[in-house]
Amino acid sequence: MVVGFNHNVRYRDEVFHVQTEDGGRDRPHIITLLYRGGSILGSQKSSYADITATDGLEKVVEERMKEQHRTMLRRLKAGEFDELIAGRLPGPPEPVAAEPSPAPKVEPRPEPVAAAPPVSAPTSAAGASLDDIILAYLEGDGQKGSRR
Repeated sequence: MVVGFNHNVRYRDEVFHVQTEDGGRDRPHIITLLYRGGSILGSQKSSYADITATDGLEKVVEERMKEQHRTMLRRLKAGEFDELIAGRLPGPPEPVAAEPSPAPKVEPRPEPVAAAPPVSAPTSAAGASLDDIILAYLEGDGQKGSRR
C-alpha cells in the first residue's frame, strides 16, 4: 500500500512542496497539501469511505492519490494560488532612499621633506674613507688608511 507522495516543485523562483497522504481504512480519506517553507498554502481532501469494500481498494486509492496530487501541481502552475502567495511571500525589497553620508574626513598630507644631501663616508686625517680603512684591515694590509 502506498502511504503518500512528496514532490518539490519550482514555481515563480520559489520552491513549493506538494504532499499527498492516505489516511488508511480507519480514516478513508486522501489529503493533499501545498507548502511553501513550513506554511500550508493550499489543501484538498477527498473521502473514499463509499468504496472501502471494493476489490483491489489499494490500487484504486493509489490512482486517486496520484490524480489528486497531479491536480494540486496543476493548480499551482495555473496560478490559482498566486494571490495567496503574493500575500504570504515577501516580494522584492522596496528601494530605500539612501541618506547622504557625511563627507569623508580628509587629513591634510604632510609636506614632503626634502631629501638630505648624501652623506659621504667619514675620512681619516690622511684622507682615507672609513670603507677604505675597513677594506684595508680585512685584506690584512696592516697599514691603516691606505690601499694597495
